[in-house]
Amino acid sequence: MSDVSAFREGMSRLGAAVNLIATDGAEGRHGIIASAVCPVTDAPPMLLACINTAAHAHDRLLSNGVLCVNVLGAEHQALSEVFARYRPGVDRFAHGDWTTMSTGAPVLADANAAFDCRIVSRKLQGTHSVLFCEVEAVRLPGTPGEGLVWFGRGYRRLARPA
Repeated sequence: MSDVSAFREGMSRLGAAVNLIATDGAEGRHGIIASAVCPVTDAPPMLLACINTAAHAHDRLLSNGVLCVNVLGAEHQALSEVFARYRPGVDRFAHGDWTTMSTGAPVLADANAAFDCRIVSRKLQGTHSVLFCEVEAVRLPGTPGEGLVWFGRGYRRLARPA
């Protein structure tokens, strides 16, 4: 196994939440599925998201300057599949119940959590941009649903917390 193959195989064994990152603004409404999202600091609230520079939504996210990280639940697997690949002419936002918070980025109404953010900086690293995003608002449901993670090159469900 080559170093790249070993790295990819090892990363497939690193379970990660499935997130739908959505934006709206001058460049229009766009969304992308990402698992490389993590907190940076809580003062100020900030997270980072890694986005492939070749992704259709990449430049649009940067131009709009805002995004919402929608943490998907197990019931959103089909929605994740809709957003996983860009298809010209397909209105992916026709799927799901969408609203907005302070930045105007699309918020999935029944996401397990939604982080409404402004992009404050970007670091280009290899094939990806690491976007540092200041969180302006958070939406949490009363009780979260089951979690949706990507592990072993497939979707997995996580039981709802007790």
